[in-house]
Amino acid sequence: MTAAALRKLCLSFPGAYEDFPFGPNASVFKVEGKMFAISLLKSSPLKLSLKCEPELAEELRGSYPDAVTPGYHLNKRHWNTVLCDGAAVPDEMVRDMVEDSYDLILAAMPRKVRERLGWTVSTT
Repeated sequence: MTAAALRKLCLSFPGAYEDFPFGPNASVFKVEGKMFAISLLKSSPLKLSLKCEPELAEELRGSYPDAVTPGYHLNKRHWNTVLCDGAAVPDEMVRDMVEDSYDLILAAMPRKVRERLGWTVSTT
């Protein structure tokens, strides 16, 4: 997955926007002020940190030990950092993980916010 494709994906969700609270190089993708993805889009190899349910986070780390690690400088129970080179973790799985991260953030928001954004739980 390219940096441009990753940015486009993250910004495709309702209410999603890019912010730079950690400096000009760290793209932080948020919805309603809450982070769901963080990446240094100009880095090589491209890495992405995503929120994840703790049990699934452990499972993904076990399944992809060279490409999915505990979140860098984040709560390691709830965040994973994913190598997005397309080799170890297929791009489709990265897309699913980004969507899951976004869904986790929105699920914790008030119903009014979820309804305003037209959010429904994805089944993929």
